[in-house]
Amino acid sequence: MEILGYFFAMVIGLVMGLIGGGGSILSVPIFTYLFGIDAMTATTLSLFVVGVTSTVGSVKSIVQKKINFRLALYFGIPSILGILFSRRIVLPNLPPYIINKWGIELTKEMFILLLFAVLMLWSSLKMIKKDRSIKKNIGKENNYTLLISQGLLVGIIMGFIGAGGGFLIVPALVMLFGMNMREAVATSLFIIMINSAVGFISSLDKIAIDWPFLLVFSGLSIIGIFIGMLIAKKMNGALLKPLFGWIVLVMGIWIIIKELFLP
Repeated sequence: MEILGYFFAMVIGLVMGLIGGGGSILSVPIFTYLFGIDAMTATTLSLFVVGVTSTVGSVKSIVQKKINFRLALYFGIPSILGILFSRRIVLPNLPPYIINKWGIELTKEMFILLLFAVLMLWSSLKMIKKDRSIKKNIGKENNYTLLISQGLLVGIIMGFIGAGGGFLIVPALVMLFGMNMREAVATSLFIIMINSAVGFISSLDKIAIDWPFLLVFSGLSIIGIFIGMLIAKKMNGALLKPLFGWIVLVMGIWIIIKELFLP
């Protein structure tokens, strides 16, 4: 199972390199089911992997000056507050059993994984669905208010389940400020890089980190990113996105079945 887990570490990077995102949503299930790591630790390790992979993508974007730092600031600061709220207040204070009545047992770990599975189902449907022109909402005074509120929401979600949230950030930047997709993706990766670092560091006093394991896992993901980038030059990533969406959909359904019916 561990050998399979290390293989999927490269798959995470491969997916990121091919379609510019999505790979991070695989990391929590891989840590939990293939390496037997508890959900709280898995979400923390996922933040590290997300941060490392985002950094690789961000460095190139910074050099090419594709990042809108002003909008990244408006989105990033509220999202950091959301992450700290999830990691420092919500998660540590969740009871071991969310529900333990009338023969229904829902543990803290089950709750985190089920919430993650719901996110997987949602994001998979967005990947499977054919891209349509995004209706832009430029020029309204409340755009910055909406951006700040979305930043807070993404931070809370990201801190809770350890996923990057790029599928929420990119549409917000495009719809509210008319960014082109390349600039939105580059800005999103930069925001995710900062958020992941904050989320990971804020949890270091809560869990024990197996650094050799985490560094090897992240290193394999980085190798996968470069392989994916090379393949992406010869393949259309848009064609691969729906296929990956179906894989994520099946995994999300399997997690729900596993947690609710096959504990």
